[in-house]
Parts: sequence; C-alpha cells; structure tokens
Amino acid sequence: MERRDGTGRAALTAIWAALSTAGLFEVLSMLESQDKTVRATSPWQDDPYDVFVSFAIFAVPMLAGVIVLRMFAWRAPGGPDRAHQMLRATWAMTALVWVTLIAEWAAVIGGAHASAWNRWTAVLMGGLVVTCAAALVVTVLLVRCRRPRGSAARWRHDWLGDVVWICRRMPVLRRWVTDGNAVWVRRHTMGVFVGLSALVAIGLVGALAGGEGWTDPLLIAWALVVETAAYVAFCWISNLVGGFITRPPRSAARCIAEVSVIVGCVAVQLAVAFRDALWSVLGAEELTSVPSLVVLTLGAGLVCGAVTAVPLIAYRRRVA
Repeated sequence: MERRDGTGRAALTAIWAALSTAGLFEVLSMLESQDKTVRATSPWQDDPYDVFVSFAIFAVPMLAGVIVLRMFAWRAPGGPDRAHQMLRATWAMTALVWVTLIAEWAAVIGGAHASAWNRWTAVLMGGLVVTCAAALVVTVLLVRCRRPRGSAARWRHDWLGDVVWICRRMPVLRRWVTDGNAVWVRRHTMGVFVGLSALVAIGLVGALAGGEGWTDPLLIAWALVVETAAYVAFCWISNLVGGFITRPPRSAARCIAEVSVIVGCVAVQLAVAFRDALWSVLGAEELTSVPSLVVLTLGAGLVCGAVTAVPLIAYRRRVA
C-alpha cells in the first residue's frame, strides 16, 4: 500500500497492531464475562467496573470491523481522507480499550471481591498486564504516526462512500446499494444511529432478560433505554472522530439538540455505573426498587442534557 499524505507503512503497522490488541482484549473480555466460573473470580465483575467492560465487548469489535472494512477500499478514490479517518478511528478504539483497562485496574487496586480471588483471577490479571503492554505499544506507534488532520466538514470521502464503492463490485449488491441510498443516510444520520442502536439494544436486552429471568416490564424497558442511549452516544461520538458518515450542514438548533442528547446519553451510563454512590449522596437508603433506579439514572440524563442545552442556547443568542 502506497504512502499517501504522510501516512503509509507506519500508519498501517499501527492500525494492524491496534486490531491485534483489540482481538486480544476481546478474547480476554469474553472469557471473563461469559464463563461463569471465571466471572465469579473476576475483580471487575460488578458495577461500576462491569459497565465499561460490558460496553467495550461490543463497541471495540464494531470499530475494528469498520477499520477492517475500509482496508478493502484502500485503493479507491480519497486515499488521504481514508488514511486520516482510519487513524482517528484507531485512536478511538485504542482509547476505549484503555478506559476499560483502567476500570479493571481500579477494581484490582480496590480489592473488589478479594475473597473470591483464585488461580483464575491470576490468569485474568496476567491477561490484563499483557493487554496493557500491547495497548502501550499501539499508543506509541500511533503517536509516532503523522497526526491525523481534517474534520468532517472538510472531508470529501467517508466510510459510507467506501461501502457503495465496494458494493458496486458485487453483482448481488450493486442494485441495492447506490449513491442515492448514501445521500439518504447522510441526511438522516441521527435517525439511522437511533434505529441501529435500538436494534442492538433489543438483541442484548432480550438475551439478558432471557438469561437472567427478568419478568418486570419496567426493568426491561429501562434496560432498553439505557442500552439504546449507550450506542447512540457511541455512534455519534465515533462518527465525529472517525468520519464514517460525512453529514451535510445542520442548523445551530439541531446541533445544540444533538449535543444535549449525547451528553444526556453519556450521563445515563455514568449514573448506571455509579448508581449506588449517587443514591447514597442523595441521602437515601439502599437502592433496591426498579422505579427508583429508573428515576435516578434517566433523571440524571435528562438533567445533564438540559443543563448542557442552556449555555449553548444562550451562546447562540449572544453571537446571533
């Protein structure tokens, strides 16, 4: 693959190293979360640590898949944009891995579930050390690459365009995936993010409810909202970083609304992770009821979203 706009062999080395590290991270995360025997000895089996692990298990492969997909369109028009976006997406994936690793180290340092630690715990900690070392190497490689430049407003090519380019070379898909479809997606990007996030949430919550034997409709509905909010925020932020879908200009009011929604979605996740601590700060007794959980977490999201919107609206009026 040829060198383009300051990216080349070094960039590809960093990207492939990041993908390998993501694969290692995913294998260890699946082991520690899906095997009941191993999970029972994990220091990070409960919240707030488990929130980060559970999210990263699905988010990291999504980013890795997008990065790998773009490899198939490497020689398509728009090489410099593609290289910059792939590096930025790799940074985002690596940052997500680091956040999860830090949460796991916090559980170890805090001695969470220390009474249950055994040989499997030692294996998990060993895997944690190895993954941290690999992530550190990836970070150094990314830093040594030429820093990705540009923004979504200036990029002329994106991941969506690459999908169309790839599908045109497949007889079965060329009639169904067209430039017109891509234009529609760009105009309705936020709606597409919400729809895809809801589908992912339905699958995850359905599997969780079946496995845990949930029967409370309010609990299931709350979980659907929380999971959907998590992936809406993930899609919006990762697209902002990686430029997967280049969006047309939007009104200031719409931008403010989107930012407020994303802040609210992130606040919901943090409230879920630290719900017990937040509940104790409010001076209440132990959090045990589902209605209280719903009000606490979703209320935190609504408040944070509203608080974010107020200064943005005031700033817009001042500069108008």
